[in-house]
Amino acid sequence: MFRPKSTLEQWRIFQAVVEHGGYAQAAEKLNKSQSSLNHAIAKLQQTLGVALLEVRGRKAYLTDAGEMFLRRAKLMNQQMQELELLAHNIHQGWEAEVKLAVEIAHPRRALNRALQNYYPLSRGTHLQMFDSVLSGTEEIIHESRADIVIAGNIPKGFLGEPLAEVTLFPVCHPQHPMAQESTPITADELSQQLQIVIRDTARKPREMTGWLKAEQRWTVTNFNEAIEIILSGMGFAWIPQHMVEGFIQRQQLHRIQMREGNERKFFTHLIIPSPERLGPSANTLLDCLRMAHPLSAAYWQNNATTPDVAPSDSSTMI
Repeated sequence: MFRPKSTLEQWRIFQAVVEHGGYAQAAEKLNKSQSSLNHAIAKLQQTLGVALLEVRGRKAYLTDAGEMFLRRAKLMNQQMQELELLAHNIHQGWEAEVKLAVEIAHPRRALNRALQNYYPLSRGTHLQMFDSVLSGTEEIIHESRADIVIAGNIPKGFLGEPLAEVTLFPVCHPQHPMAQESTPITADELSQQLQIVIRDTARKPREMTGWLKAEQRWTVTNFNEAIEIILSGMGFAWIPQHMVEGFIQRQQLHRIQMREGNERKFFTHLIIPSPERLGPSANTLLDCLRMAHPLSAAYWQNNATTPDVAPSDSSTMI
């Protein structure tokens, strides 16, 4: 097994001497004697067989090799600081890991804003975020496989609060025959076309929506794959508006006009499967999610004393 010849303290002293402009300044910051710092750096250079600092007059300057070692030393010292901080946080009850499951139709702009706000407050907590779809999301909730879930449907027996409204509509390629129709398409006509659908992430998936009646279906894992297939000229799919409006504006995709049921709407909800298990880091993330989503923020203003929402009958429709 490898045994290091240098110590973390030596590398910490080396970084301090460089960053504070010399041995005397570093000794004052570290509350050590200047001679102990000189000895530590000399020992480090001797052990490595590489000159890290070059003394000219009363000042020490980095050598070319020293520049490279300084970058590595900074990273190592930062990792050690984060490791000890993580241990302290765990000791204080701060979670080492938080799991967040996200319905793939949920708009990412507000979600990413929440994550940006959470990161500097996370104290090194490892965030494990994963996508879920349809009954796969319900499975995660029922089995408490995530601390926080953003879902398109609130399962019976659970409570949630609204996060965002999602609108889906059918799209195809501008050269697809459906795009050339002068009159709106009927549901029966649509069912004769190749439909690109998103795979349910449940271990035992079940069809949760009654309108997926296409005789020909191709199943993919996410909306981006569906869009790529449609861009090549094949089939159609129900895609969230926030994901395809740019393609439609650039005339790369065509919104199919239907005689009835031209669009599908549902709300995503914030659900905590096991509130009693939520730790301080997960609660911090929860607050960030609420603040970043205007719908949730408005909900809390209107329901300050009653934070729970009655279960909804709406389902994610993909």
